[in-house]
Amino acid sequence: MKNSILFIVLVSISSFLMGQVYEVGLTVGGTNFIGDIGRTNYIYPNKIAGNVFFKYNYNPRIALKATYSFLPISGDDRNAETDLKQNRGFNFNNTIHELAVGMDFNFYEYDAYSESKSWTPYISIELAGFSYNTVQDEISPGVYSFTNKTSYTIPFGVGFKSRLFGKFAFSLQTTFRYTFEDDIDYSTNRISALNFEGTGNDWYVFTGFSLIYSFGRPPCYKKGL
Repeated sequence: MKNSILFIVLVSISSFLMGQVYEVGLTVGGTNFIGDIGRTNYIYPNKIAGNVFFKYNYNPRIALKATYSFLPISGDDRNAETDLKQNRGFNFNNTIHELAVGMDFNFYEYDAYSESKSWTPYISIELAGFSYNTVQDEISPGVYSFTNKTSYTIPFGVGFKSRLFGKFAFSLQTTFRYTFEDDIDYSTNRISALNFEGTGNDWYVFTGFSLIYSFGRPPCYKKGL
């Protein structure tokens, strides 16, 4: 009896998995930082970055996804728009590791196996946790010790997605992250030399090109949502 139940469960799970369309993809692009140091352009990629992701297409309008992103960031006051920052001359480099889960919403119905539903603009919303380095202490004047810190953010973005050929597609997307931190650029009021007197929390942005592979058996979606 137990073996029969187990068999039925396995068959049911297999049928469900085979009756859905999944996507895996790789994104390569660039990041930019918006904070107390450097430029304040919202889209200005200047550091090479990337991510990998997995998507489950719930229906032609909604895709659920999980993403890991590797996001080096930097800022340099020499590239800033104001004389104050240029004369100040601060710069920094950091690296963000981010894990996120979320959802894409397609403006048009998208089906990787359909010729008539092969492209769409979309919006993306996620919940993410990320880690980065921050200053822990000043060992001696101008010499600092660092520690790893974790926080969270709510990435949101816009993109365009289109089928290439066969089971391959591509997308272009920009995703913005407003953080609840003000020390990604090592700013801290605990150390006078690193007190940049900023007025807001930090942002980081990732803009990239994705190559996507679809797999699974085309499901019979219900009409609409």
